[in-house]
Amino acid sequence: MNQDIVVKVENVFKSFKTVKAVNGLSFEIKAGEFLALLGPNGAGKTTMVEMIEGIQQPDRGKILIGGKEWKNNSKEIHQFIGLSLQETRFIDKLTVRETLNVFAGLYGLNKKRVDEVIEIVSLEEKQKAYVVNLSGGQRQRLALGIAVLNNPKLLLLDEPTTGLDPNARREVWHILQKMKNESNISLLLTTHYMEEAEQLCDNIIILDHGKILQEGTLDKLIEANGGKEIIEVTFKETISEDFPMLDTNLYHFDWDKTAQKAVLKLNDVDAGLKMFMSSIEQKGLTLSTFVSRKTTLDDLFITLTGRHLHE
Repeated sequence: MNQDIVVKVENVFKSFKTVKAVNGLSFEIKAGEFLALLGPNGAGKTTMVEMIEGIQQPDRGKILIGGKEWKNNSKEIHQFIGLSLQETRFIDKLTVRETLNVFAGLYGLNKKRVDEVIEIVSLEEKQKAYVVNLSGGQRQRLALGIAVLNNPKLLLLDEPTTGLDPNARREVWHILQKMKNESNISLLLTTHYMEEAEQLCDNIIILDHGKILQEGTLDKLIEANGGKEIIEVTFKETISEDFPMLDTNLYHFDWDKTAQKAVLKLNDVDAGLKMFMSSIEQKGLTLSTFVSRKTTLDDLFITLTGRHLHE
C-alpha cells in the first residue's frame, strides 16, 4: 500500500436486516488530507466510520488502515488512530487534567504530553475545573484532546459539533485547522453541517442511501453541478406559462411557476448575467427582485437528490 494513503476502502458493503447501510463504497484518504463524508441521517456515514474504527465488520469488501486490516493488527491500528464521537461520557468529579492523565496512563504517556494536549485544545484555563462544570463546547474539546493524546496519524470524528452553539462549533474548527497546519494528521469527518465541510475539508464525499453520489473538492463539485453563483429573480409581470428560457453554456436555468421565481446557476457571472439580462429585455420583462449568493453544499445536494440535506 502506498505510504501516502492512510485509509483505503474497497467495495465495502454493510446491511442491517433489510437496510443496506453501506452499499459498495470505495475511497481513499491520503496523508494530511481532511475528508468529509456528507449526507443526511441514514446515509451510511456513521456505519462507514464504525467499520474504519473496527467497531463494525463489513459484510463484504476490504478496509486498510495504514496498510493493515483490523484482523490480527488491532494493536497497531489502535496506535494509528484517534477518535471522537458525537458524545463522550466522562467522570464528572474528575478535573480536565485528571481526565487526560487517566487516558495518558493507558498509552504510557507522560505529563509533558498532557500539557501539550491541554494547550492544543485551548483548555489551559479549565484544566483544574471539574468535567461536570464544563460547557458543551469545552467537553467536546476535551474529547478531542483525548482523541489526539497518542499522536494519531488518522483522526476520526463522527459529527463532533452536533448540538454545539455556533461559537463553540467555530472553536472546534479552529483547533482542527491549527492541527492541519502544524502536523501531517489526516481527518475523516462525518457531518451534516455544510459549513463545517466547507471550512475544514480538502475533499468531500456526498453519500445517500449508502452510495457515493459524487466526490471531489468543493469547487469541482459545485462547478460540475450548475455553477459557483446562484441568482434568483422575480418579475413585476405575472407569467402564466412555463418560462420560455433554455439553458446555455453560460448558465443553468430553472423556472418555478408557483413562486414566480427564476433561478440561474453560473460559473462566469459577468458573461452569463449579461446574456440573461439581454434575454429578459427582449421578452419585455421587468425585474422586481434580484438576489445573488454563493452556491452551497445544500444547493448541490438538492441538485443531486431533489431534497435538502436535512430532510
